[in-house]
Amino acid sequence: MSSPATFIPPERTLMGPGPSDVSPRVLNAMARPTLGHLDPLFIDLMDEIKSLLQYAFKTDNALTMPVSAPGSAGMEACFVNLVEPGDKVVVCINGVFGQRMVENVTRCGGQAITVEDAWGQQTSAQKVEDTLKAHPDTKILAFVHAETSTGVRNDAKQLCALARQYNCLSIVDAVTSLGGIEVDVDGWGVDAIYSGSQKCLSCVPGLSPVSFSPAAVEVIQNRKKPVQSWFLDMNLIVGYWGKGGKRAYHHTAPVNSLYALHESLLILHEEGLQNAWQRHQQGHEKLSAGLESLGIEFAVDPAYRLPQLNMVKIPDGVDDAKARQQLLNSFNLEIGAGLGELASKVWRIGLMGHACKDRNIDHCVASLAKVIR
Repeated sequence: MSSPATFIPPERTLMGPGPSDVSPRVLNAMARPTLGHLDPLFIDLMDEIKSLLQYAFKTDNALTMPVSAPGSAGMEACFVNLVEPGDKVVVCINGVFGQRMVENVTRCGGQAITVEDAWGQQTSAQKVEDTLKAHPDTKILAFVHAETSTGVRNDAKQLCALARQYNCLSIVDAVTSLGGIEVDVDGWGVDAIYSGSQKCLSCVPGLSPVSFSPAAVEVIQNRKKPVQSWFLDMNLIVGYWGKGGKRAYHHTAPVNSLYALHESLLILHEEGLQNAWQRHQQGHEKLSAGLESLGIEFAVDPAYRLPQLNMVKIPDGVDDAKARQQLLNSFNLEIGAGLGELASKVWRIGLMGHACKDRNIDHCVASLAKVIR
């Protein structure tokens, strides 16, 4: 082994499924002096982070905060707090991350009832309603809003309405949607939602914003058994992330990462939600025109395509792994491979947050043109 040295990474253009490019403002925020996690100034910052997350989620939920771990922990936080042994949970699957929801339900001792649609297709609301009718004792409906593995947007508003109609709570995966397309927690009646810092928020990886409705909080507070995860138990965490007053020590928060999240949320607030959603849509349209000029076809219907995560078919005769390696080595450009049954068939091109800009789109199209020709 050679002598260890300081690691200096190359400057990549990150246009895969995440992480996305991080704004220099966010990276600079991380370099600020570290405060103690119970310092009054840091607690003031925590309160502002909560307010900015409420803005991003479009909610007044008091229990809105970032989990001190990546999006997968946010997912687990929602399930371990709301699912108890024997609970029926209807889970919509049209990609990898719906399958991960099933894993969480099973590990909580719940009964997962799946509604499956083909990868690349939208979740069928009719199938969901038929399933809820067949299982009137269902406690929770869980689905992915923006399926990162396929680039499909599921109709969160319609699915949450079905959950309310059939007296269910809803758990929504918004890891790739928050900040990139419309998310309206209060307007849609979402009960539990989780996201990730590294996608359209353009923050560093490692934090998972979550929000719980009053109805979800009531369920958490009236559980028959303790939450199986001590670290993710919202009954305990709320003592640390609660607004005002004396904070109860729960864990040492990742202070500098929270500086970064605060800065990224501030950037989103300055831009405005509607403007951010419009920027992602316009970027998608520009990328679409460029890719189609190269003969690269999209694999998802325009009616439910994600602007921030573009799944396209790999052109005939192009080797998937070699092409992505050449993009990385020759052009410092990262795009994503297909997952599961879509492996070696599609690429996933991200336009998330700070990465969604004309310079990146032009670089991506020009680099792909050289690679595939």
